[in-house]
Amino acid sequence: MDNSIVISTPPHVKSKRTTKGIMLDVVIALIPAAVMGIVYFRLNAFILILTSVLAAVATEFVYYFIANKGFSDKCRHAGEVCKKWWKQFDFTSIVTGLILALILPPTVKWYEVLIGAIFSIAIVKMVFGGTGKNLVNPAATGRIFMFLSFSITAYSVCKIAPVADGSEIFTGATHLSGFLLDGNKSGHIAWLDLFLGTGVAGCIGETCKAALLLGFIYLAARKVIKWWQPLLYTALSAFLSVCLAAIGSKTFEIGLFLDYALSGGLMFGAIFMATDYVTSPKGVYGQLVYYVALAVLTSVLRYLTKFEVVSFVIMLMNLLVPLIDTYVVRKPFGYKKVKTQKEGK
Repeated sequence: MDNSIVISTPPHVKSKRTTKGIMLDVVIALIPAAVMGIVYFRLNAFILILTSVLAAVATEFVYYFIANKGFSDKCRHAGEVCKKWWKQFDFTSIVTGLILALILPPTVKWYEVLIGAIFSIAIVKMVFGGTGKNLVNPAATGRIFMFLSFSITAYSVCKIAPVADGSEIFTGATHLSGFLLDGNKSGHIAWLDLFLGTGVAGCIGETCKAALLLGFIYLAARKVIKWWQPLLYTALSAFLSVCLAAIGSKTFEIGLFLDYALSGGLMFGAIFMATDYVTSPKGVYGQLVYYVALAVLTSVLRYLTKFEVVSFVIMLMNLLVPLIDTYVVRKPFGYKKVKTQKEGK
């Protein structure tokens, strides 16, 4: 008999919501972005999404099978281990695989995303203990690993509308290398094109902001995420980017606000990656510090590097979350400030 005692952080709130249910909601919220990515980038996008999801799930299964001694005693207990894995399967590997594929350009090779998905699950998630124990966001870290390993800098343009810059392949940081970061309005892309992702170079699931907005509304309505978190990150980052752009152009162009907010992977990262329960602060004050810091770092590094840095910033802030939770003390559950009577009354 296992006599170990499991201790978790109070308060202990009884709820019907499970990790599996939350992750299923995230998968549903990601479907519009995935569908539009396939519509825009066609077969390449479908192959990358399918490869990433299957690789992520398979990696989790193989790791679990080995860790639970499925191969021992001539695989005599393999069936039992498989049943245990299926019982504890919580869709987190599907979410990781799906997010990883959606933050990649459709020009990526299938074997590159295969390696990235294996790294995200095996190294970033399972080595640290599995669901709820990873230090950083697996998909963001997998994206960075792929960027460093394969030098991913080429982005394809969707075929639905005329290409905004006249080219099929765009080398750089999606729509951030042009007018956005130097205040040059000559390469301006219409806000509607940025919102719909038509004719804009980008990643599979990041270009169509309308699809991301649908996912955001669904997650907020289901109370999977707090509505103000992605809004704070996106709005503050865009506003600070406008302020930084004014340094170079000597003109404060508030009209560029939507250009910054709708470009690159800012909205996708704010909705689906920065809000990850495991790698974000637990208290409200800590969350405020976290999202403000994300916005500041994103805008400053975008300005200095002329590159999309959302995944890098999210991974960096994930590493600082334990410090935020340590020094930004949460209000105790049920605490009420005691009112003291003044002396003489």
